[in-house]
Amino acid sequence: MSETPAVGALGNRIRTDQPHTARIWNYWLGGKDNYSVDQEVGEQIRKLHPGIGEYARADRQFLQRAVRYLVAECGIRQFLDIGTGLPTADNTHEVAQRIAPESRVVYVDNDPIVLAHAAALLTSTPEGRTAYLDEDLRDTDTILARAGQLLDLDRPVALILLGVVIFIEDDAQAHGIVRRLMDALPAGSHLVLSHTVTRPDMPDVDAAVAFWNEHGTPRLTQRSPEAVAGFFDGLQLLGPGVVSCNHWRPALGDVALGAEVAMYGGVARKR
Repeated sequence: MSETPAVGALGNRIRTDQPHTARIWNYWLGGKDNYSVDQEVGEQIRKLHPGIGEYARADRQFLQRAVRYLVAECGIRQFLDIGTGLPTADNTHEVAQRIAPESRVVYVDNDPIVLAHAAALLTSTPEGRTAYLDEDLRDTDTILARAGQLLDLDRPVALILLGVVIFIEDDAQAHGIVRRLMDALPAGSHLVLSHTVTRPDMPDVDAAVAFWNEHGTPRLTQRSPEAVAGFFDGLQLLGPGVVSCNHWRPALGDVALGAEVAMYGGVARKR
């Protein structure tokens, strides 16, 4: 069963004359849900940082591996995926329900572009459920209240925050959001988080982010690998820790990527 979002009047919310991160990400993944302005800026960023397309692929593979692990090895059957992004191959519910058809997934995003394509996220096995919430990451109480209509928040939930905390510039606010969400979930729940990093040996990444912040929307915030690891404080961090996404338990058949990408991720369990 699936729950259909109230799409409403999206025309005024979608800007086709301004590049947007979700559409550029889609372009780098080889999708078709983007416009010429996104393609142009995407290629300009690629010139500044030729490996940028590998971020998208590494992050996507990380999601798929983490979900498979949580379902098959940890028995997780509920997922709260915030910052969903545009639908593509093997979305969270598809990966989870392939292993456990009864899995339930709530997607959350406040991007009208994603909302317009949300029907692709609402397919589900008869045994499972999916829903899409048009909400902002900052409004944690509303997200939890609405997600609790589909998920049992007294049972373990996997909270997925892939490439979304980067839109919260203030460090205290970003950490507070993650803590508030995890505090509302019971022991046995897991946090899956990825974040763009800044490192002295990757100056081209900084240049690409600076270009994006000048020309695109919404603005991105980079953090050091150590700062990204801080989002997992108080949780049991699973091996191999917070690492380049393509190094988190790589699976046979994954597309080969470079030695490192400046998108770091990790998985941790709430005790």
